[in-house]
Amino acid sequence: MDRVWERTQDPARHQRWDLRFSRIAYLPGAEGEPQRFTYGVRVLPGLLVEGTGISAGERHRPDGTRTSALRFACRHPLSFLTEGRGYWRYVPCAEGGIRFLTGYDYEPRRGRPGRLADRLLFRPLMGWATAWSFDRLRLWCERGITPERALRRGLGEVAVRLAAVALAAWAALPAAVLLPPLPGTPAARRCLRRPPGRGPAATATATPPALLDRLERP
Repeated sequence: MDRVWERTQDPARHQRWDLRFSRIAYLPGAEGEPQRFTYGVRVLPGLLVEGTGISAGERHRPDGTRTSALRFACRHPLSFLTEGRGYWRYVPCAEGGIRFLTGYDYEPRRGRPGRLADRLLFRPLMGWATAWSFDRLRLWCERGITPERALRRGLGEVAVRLAAVALAAWAALPAAVLLPPLPGTPAARRCLRRPPGRGPAATATATPPALLDRLERP
């Protein structure tokens, strides 16, 4: 429990495994008060979208669980969301492990188009990034695989999978070229490039008509 708490509550460690944040920094404050912080998300190389937030945690609860909650906001015009809130819940399991739970919600920017884009694209992407990051944290805590090493492994596996798809597509290329087109699809291969047969009839067929010679030049 202490290991998971440390790696999620310390901003330097948190930003290492959470794909949703590129930078997290605590702001000065009095002990015992909610913690204010700044965060940044790198949307492009050299471009960091920054926001602010406040968080509070309960490390000692009667039932043995721990909780952490936060609110955040971002005024940057390139930020897809304006404000949001979320929580983490740390639940000890009977077999000795930790069940790490989360819940969050946010307000997308740009009115109705933003809400539509959020439902179709951004929210599923955020859900994937959350789940992927949680599993990276699990590998760090359970198996000692650092977040940086886990990222390299993930990128390497994606590259291998893409290469396998490319090889499969290359192997299928001859079949795609040689298979005949459907009857209703135009195909150049159905037209002969030379007149069929031999002899005077074939030669006459390939000779330009006299009408061509009678046409005026444009």
